[in-house]
Amino acid sequence: MPISFHQSAKTKFMQNKNRLLLAGLCMLFSSTHVSAQEPVLTTTTTTTTTEQAVNTATVMTGNHAIAYGGSYNVLDTNYVPAFRMDQHRKFLNYQYNFPAKPRNMWEIGVGTGLYNYSADVPTLMLWEGGGYGFHAHIRKSWGYMFSTRLQYIYGIAKGLQWQESVNYSRNKAWYNDGYSHAQNMANPNAYHPMLLEKIDGQPAMFYNDYDPIHYNYRSEAHQLSLDFMFNTNNISWHKARTGLSFYGFIGMGAFAYNTKVNVYDANGKRYNFQEIVGDIPQVHANRREIKRRLKAGMDNSYETDAETLRGVRRPTIFHNKTLDWAFSGGLGAQIKISKLVNISIEDRITFPHDDDLLDGQRWAEQTLGDPVFTQNNDMVNYFSVGVNVNVGNSRKNVEPLYWLNPLDYVYGELNAPNHLKVNATLPDSDHDGVTDQFDQCPGTPEGVPVDVNGCPLDTDGDGVPDYRDKQLITPTECQPVDEDGVGKCPCPDDCSGTAKVSGPCSNIGSGTIAFDNNASRIKPYNQARLASLAAMMKAHPDCKVVMIGAGAGSKVQQQRSWDRVDAIISYMMERHGIDRNRFIFQYGQQGDPNTVMYRSAMEGEDGPANVAPPFPNLRRD
Repeated sequence: MPISFHQSAKTKFMQNKNRLLLAGLCMLFSSTHVSAQEPVLTTTTTTTTTEQAVNTATVMTGNHAIAYGGSYNVLDTNYVPAFRMDQHRKFLNYQYNFPAKPRNMWEIGVGTGLYNYSADVPTLMLWEGGGYGFHAHIRKSWGYMFSTRLQYIYGIAKGLQWQESVNYSRNKAWYNDGYSHAQNMANPNAYHPMLLEKIDGQPAMFYNDYDPIHYNYRSEAHQLSLDFMFNTNNISWHKARTGLSFYGFIGMGAFAYNTKVNVYDANGKRYNFQEIVGDIPQVHANRREIKRRLKAGMDNSYETDAETLRGVRRPTIFHNKTLDWAFSGGLGAQIKISKLVNISIEDRITFPHDDDLLDGQRWAEQTLGDPVFTQNNDMVNYFSVGVNVNVGNSRKNVEPLYWLNPLDYVYGELNAPNHLKVNATLPDSDHDGVTDQFDQCPGTPEGVPVDVNGCPLDTDGDGVPDYRDKQLITPTECQPVDEDGVGKCPCPDDCSGTAKVSGPCSNIGSGTIAFDNNASRIKPYNQARLASLAAMMKAHPDCKVVMIGAGAGSKVQQQRSWDRVDAIISYMMERHGIDRNRFIFQYGQQGDPNTVMYRSAMEGEDGPANVAPPFPNLRRD
């Protein structure tokens, strides 16, 4: 049978190594993009003085917290550890520009994945009956970009070479166990030099009968690594949060392994690999069929120790495992499921220090003769999927900082200031409470009540402001008015020169309802008076009553005047069943600000029964 010498396993498997690494990276970066829903910006009003800001920030928790983008309340001191509290107090008191870094949760995670060696003997993937691994880790964030992780990995790696080998004289796992490697019979004592002779002008080689083998291995490994991790896409100028985090890492740690090879069958006899493989040509197109035949013809005993450095393990741990220092690095992505749970996809490559025996093979066999060491050491590839959980008291710890955007607070404060200290820059020349930029009536005398546009109030709408109107409420039929706001009402034939209430409505008397200072609750002593008014209105169903609330000196007085008129009309509706449309609603008039006057409407007098509150933010229930 002609001898088919394969090139170095290291050299010929280089393409497979590249494909394996490329496949891992493609699977990593082809994961579907997931984005978190943009949260709604919510704010609450905070006190502006320095002392009150500190007190407010200390007690604001739970539903009262200010949340920008759903992150956390920067003013809440519950998130700040004691040793950073001095900085945070200075921030709250406007003595330092930067808030203290909050406590953040720890991350713990577990996962599983594909565990393979990138070595001289081609690896078997999981779907080929090959390697697999499990891991567990704990991770802590030290900033918005950097974190550390302690990870333990347990892995089983398997490999099988579909090409036969014959020059294995240096590999004691095979040569010392009864297999005959190819050698030059013309000089058997020499260390296998080649002898070329000319026969009929053609080169010829003379060799003994030999036993072709197919390298294989099963390796059990433990790895403990301290990783230094970094990520950047949580920091964004255009998005409050992200649901997809990319990261990279480098790590240092320990790597312990024990590799076995399958040399004998179940009966303790050498394999006849020529019989197992058959006469199928050993070309790349037939590699899957050759591996299928090899796996079918071999057991899974892996009973023989693979070759070790100088025949010993350096040093040993975990049941005679070789211990190496190992450098590693990788890339990963995390997909957020909730504030506490995320899923990770990661690929780690590990480089055990100066070790080419992970797969039990380190010899290059390009030519028949004395083998030499291969050029490259072995590597480990672990492609994994994991589930990670954030742990810690959520009342005292925020999410891991690599999920938060530090610009969230900055943009939130600019958009809706809660702690921002801003000096007033909008002038108000007439001091009416409406800045000049929005004042439609500049130059209003100081102390004159104005509306939201900065114009003096004109209750009856006669064109004369209340502070100059000598007839504060001029009926519509009495307008237009003179320069003092006094109207000229038409007089019926029997009048004496002034308008008056006549007919049945004159039986409804006038009166005053008094209120406690700054209150709008109807006292019991006023309920009898309102009951009498209700009886008169029921007796005269065609008559209307004018409710006039006093109080025009300030915004608070105007709103309280409105509150009291509305309270009386609502009371008459609910308690006595008087239709609201039988009342004329007036407020903000001159007089005692703690009173509401009522009278019968004059003949032809009309007005709204429902009036919008002037300053809703000042209402009192």
